[in-house]
Amino acid sequence: MRTTTRLGIATAALGVTALALTGCASGTSSSTTTTAAASSASGPAVDLSDVCPSTVVVQTDWNPEGDHGHLYQMLGPNPKIDASGKTVSGDLYANGKSTGVKLEIRAGGPAIGYSTVSSQMYQDKSITLGYVSTDEAVEFSGNLPTTAVFAENDQSPMVIMYDPSKYKDVSSIKELGKDLEKKKGVVRYFNGAAYMTYLQESGTLPKSVLDGSYDGTPSKFVSAGGTDAQQGFATAEPYIYENQVAAWGKKVDYKLISSTGWNPYPETMSVRTGDLQKLSPCLKKLVPVMQQADVDYLASPSATNDLITQLVKQYNNGWAYDSKVGAFAAKQMKDLGIATDGENGYVGDLDEQRVTDFIEKAKPIFDGSGGHVKSGLAAGDLYTNEFLDKSISLGY
Repeated sequence: MRTTTRLGIATAALGVTALALTGCASGTSSSTTTTAAASSASGPAVDLSDVCPSTVVVQTDWNPEGDHGHLYQMLGPNPKIDASGKTVSGDLYANGKSTGVKLEIRAGGPAIGYSTVSSQMYQDKSITLGYVSTDEAVEFSGNLPTTAVFAENDQSPMVIMYDPSKYKDVSSIKELGKDLEKKKGVVRYFNGAAYMTYLQESGTLPKSVLDGSYDGTPSKFVSAGGTDAQQGFATAEPYIYENQVAAWGKKVDYKLISSTGWNPYPETMSVRTGDLQKLSPCLKKLVPVMQQADVDYLASPSATNDLITQLVKQYNNGWAYDSKVGAFAAKQMKDLGIATDGENGYVGDLDEQRVTDFIEKAKPIFDGSGGHVKSGLAAGDLYTNEFLDKSISLGY
């Protein structure tokens, strides 16, 4: 989940050095003048009114950002922004036309007290779908079971980032770990992260370089002068640290955590497993709409990124994000293979063998930390590809 892995950049303080952000002006704009990108698309009409809830409610795992672009892409013109509730709602659009139902998108992270999306979905049964990454789905498969129906991204954007002027020609996270040990540097991360337990137990990173004191601010990374590494996201921090953290103001390099073998599907659109059958008629029509929204967003993200920027401004909860970061995120998703068609030539599917392999790696870690992994958990318990339209491709 993102709630313990995102950069709380707007609240950061670097000693006496102010954290300067560009392109993030304060203030709010009227929701009546905000237009999402969905209204500019074209294609056949899709009617969801006879099979879906009158309002499709989606719980995200963090504040609005480009990584969620496919979701905000589905909002029709003039969505209603509830700044206090950290939600946005409007007509759910497909191919430039209303589907006859509403879409409500709820922010996660601080908006839900940093709880998991799985727990939120079980506390509030009005939620239709939620962002549940495969690692979260495994961890809570025994007591809060969810089933993924669409994976908008094929790889996680989570990275370990570092100063390339101090750690030159690093080819892997394992090599970085060896260099950190020599220079007495550390990898700073949020304490309790399951992936870090995996990296230690698999021998990828030595225990001596692990530092669970990351607090979401750039202060320790900056004050270390490049000696330390830090967790981050390939879709945000590389741009932010170079362009919006005044006390750093230069490039960082990074390696994807997925390259180590810890490779969950991030933020899959998921339903409560017990509701899968009831929602199947809706999902049969809705999932292809989500697939196409993903394609449309990555092809032309600017209008949706502008909406995301407006949401961030109006929610005003310490998260800073602008259209420049959103444009960077969309480009990174394509350039790094974070958003791909996988091996099947269409967007959104999950691979059985990959999920099986991940369960084998993740189960011992979650069992050891008091997780609630279902006994005999199999890949088929966590996802279904049955609602995907195999003709919808990202086309690159």
